Amino acid sequence: MRRLYIHHIPDAVAEQLEHLAQRAGVSLSTFALRELTEAAKRADHASLLSSLAPQPIQRSTILEALDACRGER
Repeated sequence: MRRLYIHHIPDAVAEQLEHLAQRAGVSLSTFALRELTEAAKRADHASLLSSLAPQPIQRSTILEALDACRGER
């Protein structure tokens, strides 16, 4: 496993991260690792979406689907 050191974190950011970690009931390191892990998972989302073939859809189709959903309420 690697170590990662982050320098020059603004005080406001550090305080907010500490608050979030405390609220989650974990250490700051555990919280930061959890957040970095989630960010790394999302990193490929844009490339995945851009690799998909475009699916043309008409505005009217979207509006009809919305109307149908709203009618079911």
